[in-house]
Amino acid sequence: MKEAITRAFDESIRVKQAFLRDGIEGLVRAVDAIVTAFGNGNKLLIFGNGGSAADAQHIAAEFVNRFRIERPPLAAIALTTDSSALTSIANDYAYEEIFAKQVRALGKAGDVALAISTSGNAANVLRAVEVCQKLKIVTIGLTGGTGGKLAGQTDHLLCVSETTATARIQETHILIGHVICELVDTQLFPGN
Repeated sequence: MKEAITRAFDESIRVKQAFLRDGIEGLVRAVDAIVTAFGNGNKLLIFGNGGSAADAQHIAAEFVNRFRIERPPLAAIALTTDSSALTSIANDYAYEEIFAKQVRALGKAGDVALAISTSGNAANVLRAVEVCQKLKIVTIGLTGGTGGKLAGQTDHLLCVSETTATARIQETHILIGHVICELVDTQLFPGN
């Protein structure tokens, strides 16, 4: 059992180090986009399915409440939390529309969308990114493996390309999310 535990930790560390090596420039650009949006009074829309939905909620909460410093709340919305909107859109239209319709209702030019899909192929995430492009909402794709279809559709791609293992991708995604939160805070509130 200890060998299995060690293998899991080693793999997670290796995947994170590979992302750092390959993805740091993209991460800097993504942070800059979010800082610009918040600095201009805009918001961050975050969405994904399953574990990625949980990550969307987690990161939104870090911005709305606080991360590591005391600062004013920042406008971040997880599009995964309103069960009435999600189920009515899925029922009346299609599951593919659950995020796209919310983006049309809540998003505007100057906002940023963080689209999370470990495979990069979630139809509802891809559909929402299409809507973001039409509304001039900057898109950040948080994905893994090859990046899937999402890789070619976002303004900024943060791809955990070292693996296709969902658990390792999600572990790296939450680290990326925390780094984004920390850097946005230090850029917007340098004295804290």
